[in-house]
Amino acid sequence: MTMTPEQAAWFQGTFARLVDNVDRALMGKRDVVALVLAAMLAEGHVLLEDAPGTGKTSLAKALAATVQGTSSRIQFTPDLLPSDVTGVTIYDQNTRTFEFHRGPVFASIVLADEINRASPKTQSALLEVMEESRITIDGTPHDVGRPFLVIATQNPIEQAGTYKLPEAQLDRFLIKTSIGYPDLAVAERILAGAADRNPSASLSAIITTSAVADMADLAATVHVEPAVLRYAAELSQATRTDTAARLGVSVRGSLAMIRIAKVWAAAQGRHYVIPDDIKALAAPVWTHRLVLDPEAEFSGTTAETVVARALEAVAAPQSRSAA
Repeated sequence: MTMTPEQAAWFQGTFARLVDNVDRALMGKRDVVALVLAAMLAEGHVLLEDAPGTGKTSLAKALAATVQGTSSRIQFTPDLLPSDVTGVTIYDQNTRTFEFHRGPVFASIVLADEINRASPKTQSALLEVMEESRITIDGTPHDVGRPFLVIATQNPIEQAGTYKLPEAQLDRFLIKTSIGYPDLAVAERILAGAADRNPSASLSAIITTSAVADMADLAATVHVEPAVLRYAAELSQATRTDTAARLGVSVRGSLAMIRIAKVWAAAQGRHYVIPDDIKALAAPVWTHRLVLDPEAEFSGTTAETVVARALEAVAAPQSRSAA
């Protein structure tokens, strides 16, 4: 079953209302909010590389409030254990049974703050839940429910005492973006409301978590033509053959592009994906998946450069047949 134009119009209106609501707490960052919301509806996860104090916690809380969900924050430190993230099984002497105590990862929106400060073992504790939305403890699986979004952050400036995320883990994040500092006009508005230290608390829920799951299922029915699929595949191939890249976009990265492109198309009121959707999402979906050749990186080449070259080299399909 393919999404109808009427369903696409409803999706566009609901998506815009969700963005408007979150923007009340995270002022002047509609583009970032839209990207993160699209990642959630594509059932992916977000990596934010930002300086401290740019509103990452406010974003997570505002999203949770908007979808009537729960939120949790995990401060990653070198001494953090995997069980501190996932939870632990404890023996109850009264009942003589083992009882599972859920960790902070059991929430609709999980903010993994400074994820690169934890040991690789603790970082890897997130891999299963990010991929399968469940955790296995002592052989027993525990579902975290829908929606489930991990927003992981890392500080691009302070790297002392950090553990670089391996490529396999970076590939698990659907998008990588940054919030950045507000412009002067927005900064004045933020300062004017400084007395309200938790603006997310005043937000009203727009939809329920079950409705979010329905939106995600609906977005998955957006039509993607073979020509657009081929375009995405050719772009991925172009990043792999670029002389500056040691590792290009993986098949998982190509699949991630199609998933979020469907959501992005529906958010624009379309029941089909067009090449412009792929172009708009190429940087946030693909740049963090690339590994550059050290010499090329030293000469100033960036992952954004490689993606931009791929977009220039591969011609986009010009027409579409009826869906």
